[in-house]
Amino acid sequence: MTERSSLAVALAGREYDIVIESGLLASGTDELARRFGGRPARIVTDEIVSGLHLAAATRMLRDAGLAVGEPTVVPPGEGSKSFETFAVVCEEILASGIDRSTVIVALGGGVVGDLTGFAAASMLRGLDFVQIPTTLLAQVDSSVGGKTSVNSRAGKNLVGAFHQPRLVLIDTDTLDTLPRREMLCGYAEIVKHALIVDRAFFQRLEQSAARMLDGGKEERAAIIHRSCAIKAEIVTRDEFEHGDRALLNFGHTFGHALEALTGMDDTLKHGEAVAIGTIMALDLSVRLKLCPEADRVRVLQHYRAVGLPTAVDPAWKITAAGMLGSMGKDKKNAGDRIGFILSRGIGSSFVSHDVPMDILHATLHKALGETYSFA
Repeated sequence: MTERSSLAVALAGREYDIVIESGLLASGTDELARRFGGRPARIVTDEIVSGLHLAAATRMLRDAGLAVGEPTVVPPGEGSKSFETFAVVCEEILASGIDRSTVIVALGGGVVGDLTGFAAASMLRGLDFVQIPTTLLAQVDSSVGGKTSVNSRAGKNLVGAFHQPRLVLIDTDTLDTLPRREMLCGYAEIVKHALIVDRAFFQRLEQSAARMLDGGKEERAAIIHRSCAIKAEIVTRDEFEHGDRALLNFGHTFGHALEALTGMDDTLKHGEAVAIGTIMALDLSVRLKLCPEADRVRVLQHYRAVGLPTAVDPAWKITAAGMLGSMGKDKKNAGDRIGFILSRGIGSSFVSHDVPMDILHATLHKALGETYSFA
């Protein structure tokens, strides 16, 4: 077991802690009992995670004095971030007989966390909820910051609410059951955090990524802690994404479009789309003479070294027109101007709504003509 660490997300009136430790589900935390002891709780999880971690999570909550009712179990995958599954979750939990003291617990990856958080924000006009993220992507990204949502036909994450968790519990041992592809999806978000604000952290990732991805507990705990700290710092400055928080969408304007155009299924997972989108954002920044080409190449080489995709697969048959149409629906846009996070180099980024269309077209055509590779 690694030493327990914690971070505070210092939002006035909505403060909460992120607790990180290997074996946390088995050891529990006094924070649970202090905040929620004696209160009823309902867990939402998916069919895969329930078989792996539901029993341990239930024991931990009960040991902390929470009265845990029957869990709500949803199908795994992005398809569960839907109005239909949202309705099922709400109806099932409401039918179990809850009140405003009930704590809603999200046990799973980003899909479960987003869906559960939105349900908690909506039921009885807002219930406390706890995040217990079991994937790397959820641990370093979606469990922190209070963005909750479901997808719509118009695009990804377009219906939701800002609803902060009251506690985030990260047991790094849950990553031991995670497939390599899922680990890499989370790792793409870690790299993103380094790219937007911390060049030294990126250098550390270049040195430690292999050990972290292959199961090194100390590396995992330290890298997850730093990644969460970066996100917590930004969220604290800009909870509702009026300014700096948009930086966390680096690579996402392109990435969300790629996800939408591939059907938001296992063809292309979110972290993979972010990785490809990040390379596209760096290419755009180079073309705008903002970012050194050497930094783009450095990131590209790092992605290839760990096994993340770096280019669009021609088999997806994605066109520049399709990308532009999808990007036109992005929630970062200002009127008819597409919002991008651009880079001045590794560790320095900013928001722009003034990208010339000819340069954007050049970036898209280059990306859509590359040979796709996971290597």
